Amino acid sequence: MFTGIVTDIGEIESLKATAQGQLHRLRIACRYDRASIADGASIACNGICLTVVASGVAQGRTWFDVDAAAETLAMTTAKHWGVGTKLNLERALKIGDELGGHIVAGHADGVATIISSDDLPDMARFHLRTTRELARFIAAKGSVTLDGVSLTVNTVNDTAFSVLIIPHTLQVTTLGGWQAGAEVNIEVDLMARYAARLTEMK
Repeated sequence: MFTGIVTDIGEIESLKATAQGQLHRLRIACRYDRASIADGASIACNGICLTVVASGVAQGRTWFDVDAAAETLAMTTAKHWGVGTKLNLERALKIGDELGGHIVAGHADGVATIISSDDLPDMARFHLRTTRELARFIAAKGSVTLDGVSLTVNTVNDTAFSVLIIPHTLQVTTLGGWQAGAEVNIEVDLMARYAARLTEMK
């Protein structure tokens, strides 16, 4: 489990497609302490929970390897990642950690497309659109995870919604580089999903 509070920005150093392109082995450079990364650990990469299969240090910088499997490549922006891609990183939540964002599973539900952005004094408002299936879980003042970042939904209009990004978030995540037309990973709020399921079963 995660909270949607990014703790580092990683960079893909290498990518190797295997299993006829159905599996991508990624090497990601980061600033985490190598000693704190164990094989089998979970690290959210742009909101996708990936399992560490190896780690080390090269030229004074920590790296870790993860595998992105076929379903991840099909459902998320991972299929577009390449060498040099910057990723929002978050370590798995530990019991007793501060829950600064909201409960995030790291299981991206799909993608949202950036429609446009509004430049505000030291801030930015992004307008996005997602599928109707996912849009039904998005509500004004509710939570949504975009590229691994816990955000509050400002407005909702059918399948479109907007989020306001504060200066700190723009500085410590990749969101400052978002452009219209780009796709981002989206995970809807778990509570909204369970509430919808309970309603369906009545």
